[in-house]
Amino acid sequence: MSKAQKKFLFQKRMENFIVLLVQISIVIGFLWIWEYCSQKKIINPFIFSSPSRIWETISTLYASGDLFLHIYTTLYEILIAFVLGISIGFVIAILLYEFPLLARIVDPFLTMLNSLPKVALGPIIIIWAGANIKSIIVMALLINLIVSIVNIYNGFLNTDSNKIKLMKTFHANKFQILKNLVIPSSKNMIISSLKLNISMTLIGS
Repeated sequence: MSKAQKKFLFQKRMENFIVLLVQISIVIGFLWIWEYCSQKKIINPFIFSSPSRIWETISTLYASGDLFLHIYTTLYEILIAFVLGISIGFVIAILLYEFPLLARIVDPFLTMLNSLPKVALGPIIIIWAGANIKSIIVMALLINLIVSIVNIYNGFLNTDSNKIKLMKTFHANKFQILKNLVIPSSKNMIISSLKLNISMTLIGS
């Protein structure tokens, strides 16, 4: 390995170390400011709590044996809502892409549903589905589904039209174009949708 390569790798390692150090410092600083403001009553400790009180609650739950039960339940709800959201969203995005007329019909309704304050629908969902895991999954699904549909569908629409025309000249059918071109070329948007989906699912749950 040449000196230039060693220098480059060293610089990259140092850059990664600095980024990690700054990120850790930001987290520690945020927790310290939060704790200080809570202790000095700068913020309302009843509403905003504090890191020390959160740690105390975690310790109490761990001692009682309830901590991992709550973690398992939450992870279960998130996993179900995430898988359902991305699966249903993917299928609907394909349908909208393959049937442009359907996309034109559905588009204003997607916009309307996306603009709804879904968290505010919580009490109604609890009445419909009951105060249980089912209502939490429904809430998380409502929040992540529309985002998944819109992101994946837009990814499909951004496929290079020249490549689509090229495949058509080789007599590729719709399924072959979708499978071999549209979906692979949208992988970055799909991955981005997965990241956004999991964050929306966490908010919902």
